[in-house]
Amino acid sequence: MHERGEFTMRHGKLTGALALALVLAGCAAQQDGEMASTGGTASDRTGEEAPPPPPPPPPPAYAPQEIVSVTGSRNRTGAMRAPNAEAYVPPVRVATDPGREQYEGEEISPVKLVQSEPVSTFSVDVDTGAYANARRFLTTGMMPPRAAVRTEEMINYFRYDYPRPETRDVPFSVTTDVARSPWNEDTYLMRIGLRGYDIERDERPPANLVFLMDVSGSMNSPDKLPLVKTALAGLAGELGEDDRVSIVVYAGAAGLVLEPTNDTGKIRRALDSLSAGGSTAGGAGLQLAYNIAQDNFIEGGVNRVILATDGDFNVGVSDRDALVEMIEAKRDSGITLTTLGFGTGNYNEAMMEQIAGHGNGNYAYIDSALEAKKVLSDEMSSTLFTIAKDVKIQVEFNPAVISQYRLVGYENRALREEDFDNDAVDAGDIGAGHQVTAIYEVVPAGAKGWIAPRRYEDRPSTEAELRMAEAAHVKLRYKLLGGDTSRLIDTVVMSDDFRSARLPRGDFAFAASVAAFGQILRGDTLMNGFDFADARALAGPQRDYWRQEFVKLTELADAMKGG
Repeated sequence: MHERGEFTMRHGKLTGALALALVLAGCAAQQDGEMASTGGTASDRTGEEAPPPPPPPPPPAYAPQEIVSVTGSRNRTGAMRAPNAEAYVPPVRVATDPGREQYEGEEISPVKLVQSEPVSTFSVDVDTGAYANARRFLTTGMMPPRAAVRTEEMINYFRYDYPRPETRDVPFSVTTDVARSPWNEDTYLMRIGLRGYDIERDERPPANLVFLMDVSGSMNSPDKLPLVKTALAGLAGELGEDDRVSIVVYAGAAGLVLEPTNDTGKIRRALDSLSAGGSTAGGAGLQLAYNIAQDNFIEGGVNRVILATDGDFNVGVSDRDALVEMIEAKRDSGITLTTLGFGTGNYNEAMMEQIAGHGNGNYAYIDSALEAKKVLSDEMSSTLFTIAKDVKIQVEFNPAVISQYRLVGYENRALREEDFDNDAVDAGDIGAGHQVTAIYEVVPAGAKGWIAPRRYEDRPSTEAELRMAEAAHVKLRYKLLGGDTSRLIDTVVMSDDFRSARLPRGDFAFAASVAAFGQILRGDTLMNGFDFADARALAGPQRDYWRQEFVKLTELADAMKGG
């Protein structure tokens, strides 16, 4: 291990880099000014004021002539007006070469019979990396590999019109609403939405951040190290007077290049000095970053390592089980881990997504300066400042009302039923202002379902029939910061919500459109021919830049499918 304050590399010293080609100027305005609850369901609240228009979006961070293929598995919700009716989307470029990107996709969630499996339990997920990564594929002329698509991350990339929490005693609001499914006349969609309370800048706890930067040879590409510098330079500009940033880098060896400071100029000069070269001692870098975080630990503050890499760990502690064990131990000591993925070709998304989950942090994929600003500036509070931890959702369906269901996405967040009440089981965290959305597709009792009736199936129990007014019981568990005992919130989705349901509108319609888009990309066989054009029509016209971009992505996907 090198002494702190000193850094050398087996494959050359750190040298001055070219001036950054990417700048954050011209990025879209911060998505804020969200609507408070006015009653009714989330999809029915309207009448918001239009926010001021942002400046035009910047050019993409890079313009590759080809991209590798893959092997292996705010309206008042935060809208901004786009400068024109067309969201910017880079020109399509056709991919030709095979690549070594790594994904570990799960099988699409199976249909469950309520009579035999009435309870669904999962950990919340606030990652967004799968959406940005899928966008990267689509805007460079390729359909993303199915294993790279996690529908819940696509849904949660966007903000929705959920009411603000009324009190900080309960750190988030819970919204449920129901609509008819746009792709199956016999099914309904049930949406569950959480929204965390917001904190003002002067209310933020102090942050002890360690930037852990991969400067190995694999990062020597315009869409990698230069973009990492842009992303972290933007975050440095958001620091308060009590925050501290350290910089650790790794290549053939690992070392500290910047002692803890909140001097934005020093941070940016240190970032500017870095260049790429050497192999990837990722494990050594991670261990050193944790050591630095521990040495500067802030009681009651945010203590986090922010890892920026293409995920190509090839020297040192590269065994995933060993990495996970180390990350979980540090998580339990109060140091969390965020992963930021960059680049193409050798991108190890499987590693990035999974270790962030074990580190109680979040995973994002950065493919442009605009995305860097969105993740590390506009959404910094929800990214860094946790307000509730170990958040779990459990839904029990009434077999007298609902006969079959499936959860859209969240395959790698599934928990056992007994995990819900077990406070020793780790789950997802929610940051300040964060939102979480989950969508179930359900079949009412007596309607045609995906699974034919069973010959020897029992009738619903007497208790279920006595509670015919209730369709589902939704429960949430969470822990406040510093607490080890969970608290419970529960609500009931009434049967009348299904009887009065219409096709989704407005905010709910957009969420359903994104869910459909993700499932189509995954090859979901239960979409009944619902295609990219249908998803685009369901989304409807949008004013928000990010939503406009989504509509453009449906067009790109439709064009590639048609070709």
